[in-house]
Amino acid sequence: MTERIDRARGVYSIAVAADMVGVGEQTLRLYETRGLLTPDRTAGGTRRYSEDDLDVVRQVVALLSDGINIAGARRILHLEEVNRALRAQVAELSAAAV
Repeated sequence: MTERIDRARGVYSIAVAADMVGVGEQTLRLYETRGLLTPDRTAGGTRRYSEDDLDVVRQVVALLSDGINIAGARRILHLEEVNRALRAQVAELSAAAV
C-alpha cells in the first residue's frame, strides 16, 4: 500500500528547496518576505519547505518570466486561492441541492 504524501508538510531545507526549483536561497527568503511563501519552521527556527511551497515558487518563477512583477504575482496567487475556495463552495452547494 502506498502512503499518501502530505504536500503541505514542510520537509525540505532551504538549500534543497532552492536546488529543486532552480532559484537561489536568497530568492526564497525574498518570496517569504514579500508574502508569497510561509514555510514551516522547526523549533529552532529553520525553514522547512513543502511540496505546496515548491509549487508556489515554480508558479511565481513562471509569472515573473512572463513579465509580472512580485506584487502582481502575489495578487494572482491570492485570487487563485479565492477562486479555488469559491469553486469548492459552489460544488458543495450543488451537491446539497441534489
